[in-house]
Amino acid sequence: MSVAATLAPAVPIAAQPPIRVMIVDDAVVVRGLVSRWIDAEPDLKVVASLRTGRDAVDQLLRHNPDVVLLDIEMPDLDGIEALPLLLEKKRDLIVIMASALTRRHAEVSLKALALGAADYVPKPATNREVTTSASFRRDLIEKVRQLGAKRKRAPLSRPAARPVPARPRIPPTDLRTVSTPPIAHGTDIKLRPFAITPPRVLLIGASTGGPQALTALASEIAPVLERAPVLITQHMPPTFTTILAEHLARAAHCPAHEPEDGESVVPGTIYLAPGGRHMSVEGRDGQLVIALSDGPLVNFCRPAVDPLFSSAAQIWGSGVMAVILTGMGHDGTNGAQDVALAGGSVIAQDEASSVVWGMPGAAANAGVCSAVLPLDQIAPKLVRLFRGERP
Repeated sequence: MSVAATLAPAVPIAAQPPIRVMIVDDAVVVRGLVSRWIDAEPDLKVVASLRTGRDAVDQLLRHNPDVVLLDIEMPDLDGIEALPLLLEKKRDLIVIMASALTRRHAEVSLKALALGAADYVPKPATNREVTTSASFRRDLIEKVRQLGAKRKRAPLSRPAARPVPARPRIPPTDLRTVSTPPIAHGTDIKLRPFAITPPRVLLIGASTGGPQALTALASEIAPVLERAPVLITQHMPPTFTTILAEHLARAAHCPAHEPEDGESVVPGTIYLAPGGRHMSVEGRDGQLVIALSDGPLVNFCRPAVDPLFSSAAQIWGSGVMAVILTGMGHDGTNGAQDVALAGGSVIAQDEASSVVWGMPGAAANAGVCSAVLPLDQIAPKLVRLFRGERP
C-alpha cells in the first residue's frame, strides 16, 4: 500500500483560508518531501521552507505562518534556541517540534513543550525512512491540521470520520442532561452521576498536549496517591515515555515509571504505559498485576487508552475513576463506555483548556462522563472524590 493511500481525503467545508505552514529543517530531502505532502492537502499550504532556525526567526513575520514545523538539530540556531524567539515574535504561533527517537531528543522535546511548543512529531532516524513511513506522514499532517485549525478558530477540514465501534448503550435512566455551561458546539452533553462509593484506582488517558496536562495534574494529586494507584496511557513512542515518567515522578514527588509485565499494582505509584506497548490490568495468582502487550494497534495507537480502561473496568468495577485529557482522535471512548457500564466514573477535560478536544470531546459526546472540567479543576475534584466527599 502506498503512503498516499493511508490518508483519507479531506471533507469539503465552506471556503476557509488554508492553514499556512512553515517548514524548518536543514535536510533538503525532508523539506522537499514534507512540502509536497502538505501542499497535497487542500486545506494546508506551505508558505516557506527554510534551512535554519535563524532563517525562521528572521522571516517569520514576512511569511506569517499559522504553524511552524521545527527540526531540533540545525546549524546556526537550532530548534530549542529558535522556539522562544519565534513565540516572542508571534504569541499565538503553533510550533510542532520534529524529533528523533533518542533520549536526548526526547528530553529536548519535553523541554520544548514546557517552553510553549504545541506538540512534537517523532521523525524517523534516516531520510530514507522518512520517505517510506506512512505513520510519520499521517501523524504530521493530522497534527498540522488539528492544531492549526484550533488556532484559526475555524471548523476543521479533516479526514472522513471513522466511526467509534458500537458498544452497549448506557441506560437512559442513568443520564441527566445539562446545558450550562456550554461544553460542545451546539449540543447538550449528557452527564452520568458519579459512583456513590469512593474510587479505588485512577486511570488517565492522553495524547496531544498530554505531557503538559499530566505534569500539571500529577503535581496536585498527592492525596489521591496516598489511597490508590495511578495508571496512565499517553500516546508516545519508546524513550519519550521513559523521560515523561521521570518528569511525572518529580512533579508528583512519588514513584513513577514504566512497569514490567507482571508487576504488582499498589497504591502510591504512577504506572506509565511504555511507548510501543499496550498496558492493561489483570489478576494473576490472586494478585492485581500489569499486563503489557505488543498486540495490534488500537485506534491507530500503541499504547492505546481503550485496553487500559476496559481491563480496569473488569477488575475494579465501580471503583474506577477514569480521566480523559487533551488529545486527537477518539481513543478512550470505548474504554470509558466500559467503565460507565461497570458503574465507574469518567471525567473529561473541557474544550477550552484542551490543546485538541478530540479524545475528551468524543467521550463527552458519547454520554459516558460524569463531569467535563477545565484542567485546573480536575485535580481538586479527584481529591474530593478519593477522600469520599459527595460529588
